[in-house]
Amino acid sequence: MNIQIDWQAFTPLSLVGGLLLGFATVILLLGIGRIAGISGIFSSMLKPKRVEMWQVLFILGLVVSPLFYSLVKPLSDIEISTSLPLLIGAGLLVGFGTRLGSGCTSGHGICGNARLSPRSIAATVTFMLFGIVTVYLGRHVLGVI
Repeated sequence: MNIQIDWQAFTPLSLVGGLLLGFATVILLLGIGRIAGISGIFSSMLKPKRVEMWQVLFILGLVVSPLFYSLVKPLSDIEISTSLPLLIGAGLLVGFGTRLGSGCTSGHGICGNARLSPRSIAATVTFMLFGIVTVYLGRHVLGVI
């Protein structure tokens, strides 16, 4: 088994993005006591109840952040070489897994692990394990990724 790591994929800009995500998570938790689980925030906005302004701003930040990114690096450099049906299927599976796991990677992986939540640690290990297996099977067995 030959595993190659593309060290050029890690850039200072990705480090800044990670730091901003961590900073936003801490502000949300310490500021208003809420966890930055994107699936939970988004799904609560779809329920018939009063939507809080912080939820709208959080989701809006996710939507407009590529626009700010494009000021630093042109979006034309981004290439998606996967088929549309595969992207749709992957999105549906991620959504199903998010509901099944009672949260997404941001809620469990960033916030839950920081709080040493056993459920989040188990969920993150499961996310990572299945991600590794999926990429291995997709690249080396099926040749589709």
